[in-house]
Amino acid sequence: MFIKSLSKATLAIFSILLSGCAGGVLDPKGQIGIDEKNLIVIATLLMLIVVIPVIFMTLFFAWKYRDGRDHEIYTPKWAHSTLIETVVWFVPIVIVVILGVITWVSTHELDPYKPLKHEATPIEVEVVSLNWKWLFIYPELGIASVNELAFPANVPVNFKITSDTAMNSFFIPQLGSQIYSMAGMATQLHLIANEAGTFNGISANYSGAGFAGMKFKAIATATPEEFDAWVAKVKSHDLKLDEQSYQLLAKPSENNPVQYYGHASKGMFNHIVMQYMYMEPSMDMSQHSGHMPAKHGESK
Repeated sequence: MFIKSLSKATLAIFSILLSGCAGGVLDPKGQIGIDEKNLIVIATLLMLIVVIPVIFMTLFFAWKYRDGRDHEIYTPKWAHSTLIETVVWFVPIVIVVILGVITWVSTHELDPYKPLKHEATPIEVEVVSLNWKWLFIYPELGIASVNELAFPANVPVNFKITSDTAMNSFFIPQLGSQIYSMAGMATQLHLIANEAGTFNGISANYSGAGFAGMKFKAIATATPEEFDAWVAKVKSHDLKLDEQSYQLLAKPSENNPVQYYGHASKGMFNHIVMQYMYMEPSMDMSQHSGHMPAKHGESK
């Protein structure tokens, strides 16, 4: 009963302390975010097992043996205490072992490259970080959007992420995880929203002057029908995302408004990734023992 009461009290304290964290990692709305919040809480509680007694003893001994208390005479008669040594070493070792096991298990369970097990068919989204905006391409739907991401709640989303500029970091705090976007390569992330809502998406890695305005909205629709309506709205726009329009979009700009492309050319994401794999013709080929990579769409 005591342990149960203590657990309830601890949860109540944490709820009060975290009540002001709405919209962040401590207010998760997706399974990955929930699992990561649990890790934060567990790790914090384990560390408090050491931190709280140390703080308490520091204050208690400072008060107990303060100057002016003649009846509290500090006269230690020992040089070693087996009990104290055991506690000082055993407790931290146990905590480190527990944290190690939790870290090992959670690292594999929350691997961002690991697809989520779910009965619903995942939605594929390709993400490109630009200066200073986010481009979302839906390859299966043939559409794209800038600074607005939509998907149905309770449906996994498979992200492929790259950058067309400096290294950046894709992050929707309430859904969990963040992963870097890097030029010339594609990273992966798998997320799901457990409930409908509009969540803040941010850049979690400083990338220059317009970094502060590099934000987007992630909209989890309540039903697939609402998502279909969003797709229809995007398709109603005449803008087309092709190589020419992409070059205009890729130019640096700050605080970009939401923009929709009713049609997105196939292979845009691969083109963006592979453009940094090209070798400049002026390079001295005698310095390279391998073959020059073929350009996108060309044979070797």
